[in-house]
Amino acid sequence: MAYRLGIDIGGTFTDFVAYDESGRALRAWKNLSTPQDPIQGIMMGLRAFGDIPAIRAIRLGTTVATNALLEGKGARVAYVTTRGFRDVPFIGRGNRRHHYDLAWVKPKPFVMRRDAHEIDERVGADGSVLQPLDEAAVITLAEKLKDEGAVEAVAVVLLHSYLAPAHERRVKAIFAERLAGLPVSISYEVLPKWKEHFRASTTICDAFIKPVVGRQLGAMRRQLDEQGVAAGIVVMRSNGGEMSLDAAVAQPIQIAVSGPTGGVIAAKRVAARLGLPNLVTLDMGGTSTDVSTVVDGQEKFTTDFEISWGRPIQVPMIDIRTIGAGGGSIARIDAGGMLVVGPESAGADPGPACYGRGGSLPTVTDANVVLGRIGSGNFLGGAMALDAEAARAAVAPIGEALGLLVEQAALAIVRIANNNMVGALHTVLTEQGLDPRDFVLVAFGGAGPPHVSDLMSEAAIPRGLVPNFPGQFSAFGFTMADARVDRARTVQLTSRAFDRARAAAAMGSLVAECRDELAAQGHHDVAIRRSVEMRYLGQNYELEMPTEAESFTEDEVEGLFATFHAQHEARFGFRLDDPMEMVNFLVTGTARTGDLAFPAIPEADGPAVPRGRRPVWFGEGFLDTPVYARDDLRAGHALAGAALIEEAASVTVLDPGKSLTVDRTGNLLITA
Repeated sequence: MAYRLGIDIGGTFTDFVAYDESGRALRAWKNLSTPQDPIQGIMMGLRAFGDIPAIRAIRLGTTVATNALLEGKGARVAYVTTRGFRDVPFIGRGNRRHHYDLAWVKPKPFVMRRDAHEIDERVGADGSVLQPLDEAAVITLAEKLKDEGAVEAVAVVLLHSYLAPAHERRVKAIFAERLAGLPVSISYEVLPKWKEHFRASTTICDAFIKPVVGRQLGAMRRQLDEQGVAAGIVVMRSNGGEMSLDAAVAQPIQIAVSGPTGGVIAAKRVAARLGLPNLVTLDMGGTSTDVSTVVDGQEKFTTDFEISWGRPIQVPMIDIRTIGAGGGSIARIDAGGMLVVGPESAGADPGPACYGRGGSLPTVTDANVVLGRIGSGNFLGGAMALDAEAARAAVAPIGEALGLLVEQAALAIVRIANNNMVGALHTVLTEQGLDPRDFVLVAFGGAGPPHVSDLMSEAAIPRGLVPNFPGQFSAFGFTMADARVDRARTVQLTSRAFDRARAAAAMGSLVAECRDELAAQGHHDVAIRRSVEMRYLGQNYELEMPTEAESFTEDEVEGLFATFHAQHEARFGFRLDDPMEMVNFLVTGTARTGDLAFPAIPEADGPAVPRGRRPVWFGEGFLDTPVYARDDLRAGHALAGAALIEEAASVTVLDPGKSLTVDRTGNLLITA
């Protein structure tokens, strides 16, 4: 057999899915993550798999870039910019996170002001060279940084370089000559778009994490080689595509939100086979919960992202919202005597109290154990016994502080965690003008299925879906991800005097870049999607207009303008006779990497038979609840709540009043 292996490194667990490309076998497993050295968690999982020579391809979702940005543990960066623009990263924007908090302090960029350097050069807003690059000054700066020996990476952001990149490219070449081995990020390669603060912030973040990502991915490749793993490795981009290890090291900002993308990809593929066009995904792991939407069969993308407030990163990514609510989220009584859950997490070490690894603080997982929703003997398929008494001991102080039974305190913890997740669901549904009643809630992550029934009720979502391998679903998604490359460039044109040749040249250049990068990854059958961000002249925000225009003939341009008028009226309720402006040209190239087969499971020949029963607390007290093994369920089986469906990496809780059916490939479909 030849296996394609998906690996998702999470804060608590590292997940694995091995798919035999002939469609004969599919295997999923997980082990505890090793936060101090994530590579060791990968090696543990590979040793558990055993048949290492059979692995032909590895697709990795990693948090190495995310963690470096969140924790501020990156390289010391030198910032090089046009004279007069040294303070752009430090001024930032004029908005505030907390309007009325006078003690709030704006986050600092990932560069110190003493490491911000100005050079003499100037490109105008039309791309013309107003002042040539002073190469002697660049050489002097390079020698100065070499002598000091403190800087670990360089970010180069020159004014209007998105129109004329020659100066940035020459600066990079000089640094490569004078400071061999020092990573250099230039804005034209990272984000060739206008708006100086966004371009500077994104390029600085790329440089900040470049040495960290390079070290970790390099160490992983060396250890895999030592273990005899000859498989090719790709890393998941934030846009749901893939990139080679070398490409990820060269431009690590593209994997800033790598891990959560897999679950959205997998949910989209599964739902397409079931004829479900509208999904809201909920990926609840040990540390956090990620939510996203698929509308009319398409995931939503964004470039409006901040790894932390005030530090924007404008690379294309699947629009995923993250909150600090996971199975390991810690419950506590705050100074006002109120029960609070998260965002602090017990993580993998020591983990929840029930793990028996030294943790003593109450977590959401402990609360679910106390309620009987998670059994103590089936966790990780029985490989890891849970300590139910330790869970009760951890939750008991919460009950004492609130005057509640330990079970009532556990239920309160679960309900507050649910409320936090409902808030996240509202941000991607109702706040975007979407009706929850039109969606199916797809719950995965090891901690998602225990909460799916509650969240359906509280978020007014009538249907739920728990897919196969929910505890490893993101890793499963990696095995079926397509290759994808996004390119964008600012080219400002107006309808008053539209330059068709310039537009065609810009679009053609972006298409060529997408094809070339995918070809370098071995993909030659490429689908191209083109679009243009447009606005009325004088507006400050743009609408993205898909277009098939290549040469921008007169008919193509008139059609694009007519579409913009119609879309603007549909979105905002009016249209204008004002001139229109094209701002950014966007191109996406995708290449299919092969569909996965979803093998059918046997048909039911009788009612489902539980393997046992246990008391589970629902609402006001315990109910004697049947416990089913998911492996025993067959296509067509139907269950009525209350019920539990256990599997190796999770358990689906079916509340009283809800029903569940099993589809032909083993997915669990829940209805209210």
